[in-house]
Amino acid sequence: MGVASGSYAVSFGALSVAAGLSVTQTVVLSTLMFTGGSQFAFVGVLGAGGGGVAAVATAGFLGVRNGFYGLTMSPLLGPQGHGWRRPFAAHMTLDESTAVGTAQLALNPGRRDLVRFGFWATGLSVFVFWNAATLLGAYLGDALGDPRRYGLDAAAAAAFLALLWPRLVAALSRGVAAVAVGVALALVPLTPAGVPVLAAAVAGAVAGLLPARAAARTGAEGGAP
Repeated sequence: MGVASGSYAVSFGALSVAAGLSVTQTVVLSTLMFTGGSQFAFVGVLGAGGGGVAAVATAGFLGVRNGFYGLTMSPLLGPQGHGWRRPFAAHMTLDESTAVGTAQLALNPGRRDLVRFGFWATGLSVFVFWNAATLLGAYLGDALGDPRRYGLDAAAAAAFLALLWPRLVAALSRGVAAVAVGVALALVPLTPAGVPVLAAAVAGAVAGLLPARAAARTGAEGGAP
């Protein structure tokens, strides 16, 4: 998992430098933010000419998902996710570490020790490979010029599509995705960089909440005397 993540962190380093950040700024951003989707969104908005506020807002919206991962992982980590280790556990809470950690519940029911091991081993390996590859990509970006000539700008989108695609099984999931994509595509030629992603996130959230609320309302009415 660490090697796979590092393979496209190279593109982040190159794109970050191309967007105007220095090698040092790129490495610090990767180390402290350390969530790939938000990092790519941040430098993507800057590289497209968007302002700092739009870049931060877009990165923040994409980073919200890690907070929901934390709600899932906190009770599973037990003492390893509390006290002085809590900030480190929060920093390691990613798509990959959450996926590997929670998968242990299905593979080995009751083995919380394997949940914790999977979470920490994955988080730490991704951290090492991600930041090493970011540094490499930043130096390569300086040497090679525009990374778009080599298709590196598409690596992150391809990786996240690969993560998303298996989840689009239910009709509701596909519908929410279609709404978000439609909103983003409609706004790309009309709004500044970063705004389509923000609008798609809001539209997707609303599209996902409406059926759930309708079902809850129907259930409440059906259970009323």
